[in-house]
Amino acid sequence: MMELLAQPTRYLFFTGKGGVGKTSAACATALRLADAGRRVLVVSTDPASNLDEVLGLPLGDRPRAVPGAAGLEAMNIDPENAAEGYRERVLAQLPPGTAAEQRATVREQLSGACTTEIAAFDEFVGLLAGGSERYDHVVFDTAPTGHTLRLLSLPGAWTGFLEGNDRGASCLGPHSGLKSQEARFRQALRALADPALTRIVLVTRPDHAALDEAARTAEELVALGLRNQHLLINGVFRPEGPTDAVARAWAAQGAAALERLPEALRRLPRDELPLRPFDIVGLAGLRGLLDGAAPAEAETPRAALPAMPGLAALVDDLAAPGHGLIMVMGKGGVGKTTMAAAIAVGLVARGHRVHLSTTDPAAHLSRTLAGDVDGLRVDRIDPHVETQRYIERVMATKGRDLDAAGRELLLEDLRSPCTEEVAVFHAFSRIVAEARAAFVVLDTAPTGHTLLLMDAAGAYHRQMLRDLAPGGGGRVVTPLMRLQDPQHTKILLVTLAEVTPISEAAALQADLRRARIEPYAWIVNRSLAATGTSDPILGARGRHEATQLARITGGLAARAFLVPWLPQPPVGATALRALVGRGQANAA
Repeated sequence: MMELLAQPTRYLFFTGKGGVGKTSAACATALRLADAGRRVLVVSTDPASNLDEVLGLPLGDRPRAVPGAAGLEAMNIDPENAAEGYRERVLAQLPPGTAAEQRATVREQLSGACTTEIAAFDEFVGLLAGGSERYDHVVFDTAPTGHTLRLLSLPGAWTGFLEGNDRGASCLGPHSGLKSQEARFRQALRALADPALTRIVLVTRPDHAALDEAARTAEELVALGLRNQHLLINGVFRPEGPTDAVARAWAAQGAAALERLPEALRRLPRDELPLRPFDIVGLAGLRGLLDGAAPAEAETPRAALPAMPGLAALVDDLAAPGHGLIMVMGKGGVGKTTMAAAIAVGLVARGHRVHLSTTDPAAHLSRTLAGDVDGLRVDRIDPHVETQRYIERVMATKGRDLDAAGRELLLEDLRSPCTEEVAVFHAFSRIVAEARAAFVVLDTAPTGHTLLLMDAAGAYHRQMLRDLAPGGGGRVVTPLMRLQDPQHTKILLVTLAEVTPISEAAALQADLRRARIEPYAWIVNRSLAATGTSDPILGARGRHEATQLARITGGLAARAFLVPWLPQPPVGATALRALVGRGQANAA
């Protein structure tokens, strides 16, 4: 049995870089505890949860029993439902007789991303503050690292904001509603930091980038007072017997990464899970992740690989207009940063000047580029920098004519944790507008966090249209309108040829279409099927891929491009140029 399961705590948080297997590991752990006779709740805090698909049943914001797993229940914290419930509670606090117009104004103020965040956070706090007493264990499947660090820091951030504050926050409603939560926030903070109650499981893979991010997360958690950590390395590949060059390279990459395990991780208790040749979905697959037994349906016949062009053809298409915003989106861990960097380098190689940026709190463009590239400007939307810049701008404008007391009250309101969401959206809006006359490539945060940014764009769009005076003669162009314009914006969805990332990309595409934003193309990254490996484990995974690629080309994507798994990760300008060079052959 894994060390993690020898003495499990009441609360188990699974976090880490996107794509490392957090959901699979969380569900497999919850299932093993339930199989041992415990009462267990597994809950996702990810706005783009795929708990439903992994467990094989539709979930909502109320616990539901998992058939075939006595004692196990599951739920998603649904941000939209949580936000609507929060809005209704705030509106109920308005005095009787409040005019309908005023109620509508308050509702609109509560439609932003920060309201969604605090409402979802409130659901999370409830489980830590007495809302899960009937369970022996609560297993949290969290969003990718950057979003989760924000979530885990909120109990302290909101507790600090509420101390001595008797006014509340404009985007979150009356002070009384927030102040009543302060005791719950403090209780949640105590539960998170108590090693007898809570363990934070850092899930990673034997990969330099994933291990480095896990090490940074470990240090940031310590800074938050959360030292109760456990390391889980998923997907360790150690081939047996003679094997091919792809398998040797795959194993060598993993061994080299584990050999240079960062010091922050070496001191943690540690478990490893081997790479499995089957998809980790359904109860049989989840049990197989821990015990190695393959599901009965795991044998997949070899299927023909659909013909798909490589990344060079995509960059040629993108370069043709001479300018525009290219947004790279998808589930965490699918290689968005590498694809964004490669596309930017490819556009520069075709004679264009390019601005490459990111909204991902955990993105590391500089590591992928490994140096400067002539014609390429690289930066990131840093939440802390943008928040301070936003506060200074508001104080210099809105606060300019206030007296000392008024300025202090305004500054206090701006210290609200939700100010960060507003500041990041303003920075995002500047980048969207910049693409009118140049190429901007934007590497976005993992799906859930990006959807919150899209929600902010929608809320701002509605506010601008509402505030535009009828018959004023002007015309407003909002960031959302630019995202909806295919001449201005091209959305690229990056995925792996695996069940869960493809389903999440399809769900993201559906969300974008509801906002009248049509994705331009899909990129399928790191395909084993495209390498032709004959290794038993990797070959079995490749056969599963062929089925998933047919799913994409059979109707999911208007355009689809394939990038094979590479023995050497494409790091540095030379390797990135090779990935998108005009002479590159089709990957299939």
